[in-house]
Amino acid sequence: MSTSSMHVAKTGLNAQQTRMQIIANNLANVSTTGFKRDRANFETLLYQVRRVAGDQTTAQTNLTSSFSVGTGARIVNTQKNMSQGSMITTDNSLDLAIEGTGFFQVLLPDGRIGYTRNGSFSTNAEGTLTTASGYIVQPEVQIPAGASQINISRDGIISVLQQGADNAEAVGQLTIADFTNRIGLQPVGESFYVRTDTSGDPIVGNPQEEGLGRLIQGSLEAANVNVVQELVEMIETQRAYEVSSKSITSVDEMLRFISNNL
Repeated sequence: MSTSSMHVAKTGLNAQQTRMQIIANNLANVSTTGFKRDRANFETLLYQVRRVAGDQTTAQTNLTSSFSVGTGARIVNTQKNMSQGSMITTDNSLDLAIEGTGFFQVLLPDGRIGYTRNGSFSTNAEGTLTTASGYIVQPEVQIPAGASQINISRDGIISVLQQGADNAEAVGQLTIADFTNRIGLQPVGESFYVRTDTSGDPIVGNPQEEGLGRLIQGSLEAANVNVVQELVEMIETQRAYEVSSKSITSVDEMLRFISNNL
């Protein structure tokens, strides 16, 4: 008796196990600022075509549909859900959230530009605006020492009020980037994405211009993970895994029956 069905069931086990890892990663990042949940996309493997539709069955009749046997399933890719997360008020003047489309631009240690929705920023010893890991935000902005108040407008203008001064002084302009195909961006960890040929080149502009979102100072964007939805999908994945495992058990029992009775 052929054991092909065992191998087909094994592909189901592998696919559901990978899906469970994706769900676990979504839940693990439920508190990660700016995180976008992943979704697994499945596809069938190659079919074994034993008879083609249209083959003659008699001199006057033809087969109405093909005789094709599937060989399993696999996960073809994961897709980011780029929907807006909820806003969390922090009242920190250097915390920024983007309401709408767009990404902050950050210079990564390897020289590439990273794109992120995590606007939890701070300053280094020179007063340069950086991420929590010390990566410099692009375009580079210097916050003067001794600034008593920092204001970042919705369109990205950074102004500071020096001690003893009556009027605020503009010290920089933040720009954000968007992409024609956002889900084509490649996640590289630390809440960063990098461009790919699929995503296309970045469209850089000031916030609130050319369809880009606006900045909200003193807030951060929460992860767009719905815990209830993830738990439902976890149960669904577990049941699918159990069914594939049951298929292997059933085939094993059939082979044992043949071995013992023939």
